[in-house]
Amino acid sequence: MPEGDVVYRTARRLGQALDGRPLTRSDFRVPRHATADLTDRAVLETVSRGKHLLTRIEGALTLHTHLRMEGSWQIAPAGRPLPPGDVVRLVLANDEWQAVGVRLGVVDLVATAEEDRLVGHLGPDPLGPDWDPVEAVRRLAERPGLTVGEALLDQRNLAGLGTVYRAETLFLAKISPWRPVEAVEDMGAVVRLAQKLLHANRERSSRTTTGDLRPGRGTWVYGRAGRPCLRCGHRVSRGEMGAQSQERLIFWCRHCQPAD
Repeated sequence: MPEGDVVYRTARRLGQALDGRPLTRSDFRVPRHATADLTDRAVLETVSRGKHLLTRIEGALTLHTHLRMEGSWQIAPAGRPLPPGDVVRLVLANDEWQAVGVRLGVVDLVATAEEDRLVGHLGPDPLGPDWDPVEAVRRLAERPGLTVGEALLDQRNLAGLGTVYRAETLFLAKISPWRPVEAVEDMGAVVRLAQKLLHANRERSSRTTTGDLRPGRGTWVYGRAGRPCLRCGHRVSRGEMGAQSQERLIFWCRHCQPAD
């Protein structure tokens, strides 16, 4: 699933194409909003909130979208043919640009005053203007017996962190993902490190946590199961935490991240 840095860039791209201009096309292809029409309304701004996108529109309306595992927003000149097949969920366009939502996992249209109903449960966003590491630590501490690997992926604690930044943050902090939250000596340092990694990658599509952009060298442990750890040479491990799904994959080095 796209993490906070990818969603942040998506919001920037949507904003550059749509913000400040009236819509000339509004095509919802989801049953719940099939009759909605935003034509002639101006797009005010698009912002990210963790892994969520909020497009605020004239008339006190907010379009809420979530990419989930396969979704994307494709920006192209207005009038460009749409992707083939039954994959388009939403089209927004002005005189110059069109934004096509493909395989979007969530499409909601609500009053702007009701945004909190959709995203109010989220924890502090490391890429948001209201980032608050103290609040993030407080939320993490509410479930002290939970593994730190599971806690960091809970969007109610930090909004936008996913499997990549979870793995890389814990590796750099030299903490096993299986360690309970209550056994982590300095959780503040952990959340500040996560924010630092996300912030460093927010403007670039070639993500790196190692500083090396060469193929196969961009991450310390994520996606490197069975390969040598870039720090110690021991084989990188892979496992699953929580629900049995791709979103729960965890990578770590048993030597650099001891359980105790």
